[in-house]
Amino acid sequence: MPSPFPGMDPFLEQPSVFPDFHDRLVTVLSEMLNAQLSGSYYAGIGTRVWIETSERTIGPDVQILRPDWRPDAAETNRLEQSRTAVLDEVDVVPVTIEIEHDETRESFLEIYASPGGERLVTHIELLSLSNKLAGSKGNELYLRKQREIMDAQVHLVEIDLLRGGEHTTAPPRWRIERKAGLFHYHVSLHRYDKSLDCVVYPIPLPARLPKLPIPLLPGDGEVMIDLQAAVDRCYDTGLYSRRVEYRLDRLTPPLAPAYQEWAANILARKAGGQPA
Repeated sequence: MPSPFPGMDPFLEQPSVFPDFHDRLVTVLSEMLNAQLSGSYYAGIGTRVWIETSERTIGPDVQILRPDWRPDAAETNRLEQSRTAVLDEVDVVPVTIEIEHDETRESFLEIYASPGGERLVTHIELLSLSNKLAGSKGNELYLRKQREIMDAQVHLVEIDLLRGGEHTTAPPRWRIERKAGLFHYHVSLHRYDKSLDCVVYPIPLPARLPKLPIPLLPGDGEVMIDLQAAVDRCYDTGLYSRRVEYRLDRLTPPLAPAYQEWAANILARKAGGQPA
């Protein structure tokens, strides 16, 4: 069953859904690329791994939570007495506090060429929730990798299918909006042989996702991937029609007021004419 939305389904952006969708889409894009690449080219899936010690939720990890400890009345009285007691000597007793370490993994795509695959040609990123969380380790590592790629002889393709979070792709958002107006999603393509430019595909919410040219080495042209077809395949194979609760009042991040009625009409048609 296809998504009710014509382009990117905003309900797939929710933190409980997007990490799963992210990994599925990376896999589907790699399959679409390898079906077209010839000669010595191939697309491989890479992984970034890092440890977070923050209490904030920054990525696709599943967390097991427990209530904070609170002292009972007797314990509270004992603690208060210990604070006010006059003691001649106080022993310093160390205590061990456990720090939660959350391991985060992110997948991305890379196209290689030459015998043995030693030549990295194109780096493709599908931005994650942690990539766009300002101040997080995921954001720091992503921006560092972005700079490394743009300083090398490697093409960079950045796909942002998240409305929320900090703008993270290479071209500044204000420059894109000055030329293209407001947008919800976008793709940025930086070719290393045209290092002063980024080609940006600004995508408004009601639009179908575009077909994208993925550059190879100069002289070898490019291959095309149909981003909408890839998202549609993920929606079907991931069974998101069973997993997503289509309620606008629970959508995270919420839609702007101008798109609330548009989305409500789509969901009403999906429900057989019942109001969303």
